[in-house]
Amino acid sequence: MPGEFALIDRIRARAARRDDVVRGIGDDAAVLAAPAGHELIVTCDTLVAGVHFPDGTGPADVGYKTLAVNLSDLAAMAAAPAWCTLALTLPEGDDAWLDAFLDGFLELADEHGVSLVGGDTTRGPLAITVTALGLVPTGQALLRSGARAGEDIWVTGTLGDAAGGLAQWRQRGPASAKLRYRLDRPTPRVQAGLALRGLASAAVDLSDGLAADLGHVLAASGVGARLDLGRLPSSRTLADHFEENRRWELQLTGGDDYELCFTAPAANALAIEQAMAALELPATVVGQVEAEPGLRLLTPEGGAWSPPATGYQHFEGGHA
Repeated sequence: MPGEFALIDRIRARAARRDDVVRGIGDDAAVLAAPAGHELIVTCDTLVAGVHFPDGTGPADVGYKTLAVNLSDLAAMAAAPAWCTLALTLPEGDDAWLDAFLDGFLELADEHGVSLVGGDTTRGPLAITVTALGLVPTGQALLRSGARAGEDIWVTGTLGDAAGGLAQWRQRGPASAKLRYRLDRPTPRVQAGLALRGLASAAVDLSDGLAADLGHVLAASGVGARLDLGRLPSSRTLADHFEENRRWELQLTGGDDYELCFTAPAANALAIEQAMAALELPATVVGQVEAEPGLRLLTPEGGAWSPPATGYQHFEGGHA
């Protein structure tokens, strides 16, 4: 069984290094050179086996998702990813598991030009914590508090696939490989976040479900909203496996989409459509911000609809 320092050396040998990393893995802390005229955006997420990913998930998928959920937070802030740290709690030192984990983790890091600059290793139940750091020009970060009444509410991509994949896994019945892939390998919408600088007024990434995450924006902005359920974008695969009401439930409360939900003035709609088209990323207006507090859900016939839950919450049950 390899020791802690052997594990660290194994990680360091595979980690790429940006030019703005003055000192990376190997000292008590990293030394990073932040460019002038930018603000530093910092996020941190922990993934725990059996809570944030099903037991038995492949280590490469665990590695990929661990970084993806952090890059998704940076995307929602319109930040360009730059650096990250990695804290690994492992039941035992396993070179094969670690190498496969790094395959997934560093695949995504390399795709977005992220340098792994430090972290920690310890022994215990499987849990992984990443701190990701990004850069945004001063004053251009997207916040949850910028939504205003009358603005459109948008989402990127499609919603509910990951929750559908998790629901199928829990049922231990027939399952779609496409839905499970969306659960294991979410796509952080980094380029979309960058494209929304100056166009969107507020944003959040969809980790706990559209209803809960949009609710954070509404609370921070002091507004309410109307969502038109018939507009919620669904993949063909999700529609093939789940009927309409169940599909709405998965899209609104299931979580793990890691798409972006953002608000923007109607006058910016064309520019947003063009920006998303350039990225070949669908984006859909699903509702409007309203002055009256609260979230109102409307069926295609105009009736009110209530989901059985509002979204995932820690300490009230687990994702997996």
